[in-house]
Amino acid sequence: MTKLTETQTTILSAGAQRPYNIALPLPKGLAGAAAKMAVNRMIALGWLQEVDANLRKGEPLWRETGDGHGTTLVVTDSGLLAIGIEPVVVQTMTAIHNDCYETPKPPIQRAGTKQAMLIAMLQASTGATMEEIVAATGWQAHSARAAMSGALGKKLRLIVTSAKEADRGRVYRIG
Repeated sequence: MTKLTETQTTILSAGAQRPYNIALPLPKGLAGAAAKMAVNRMIALGWLQEVDANLRKGEPLWRETGDGHGTTLVVTDSGLLAIGIEPVVVQTMTAIHNDCYETPKPPIQRAGTKQAMLIAMLQASTGATMEEIVAATGWQAHSARAAMSGALGKKLRLIVTSAKEADRGRVYRIG
């Protein structure tokens, strides 16, 4: 059995305490060629594994793959055993830790608001022009466009489309 260095012990111990056994960030003072050498040695020994990073969960990157994605480092079961920790215990603790976080609730649409009125106008088969939206809500045109992009598109995840019609001009609809 290979004897662990202080750096290897620190990396594995820190990774065992993090969700999903992510080994990053590396200890302070370990960077550049020294970090690459230490990590490559630990990968060769089977203590770390390079996996695709989930950027939506905010996982730290070890390296970028060049296609807009990256990889992160995860402590393997062998790495946990090398520091004297049973992998089952770490998985149980991770599950308990992850259960502490609630999933975000979807936004609730209140009736009788200008936003509800805007949604009703856009869901109608005829759609709505910017002039009709401005007249109905009392908003300026830039505020109506911001509401369609931000509140409807990003927060409520509704798809707002627009098309030019010969008799009415640009008409907005929720698809």
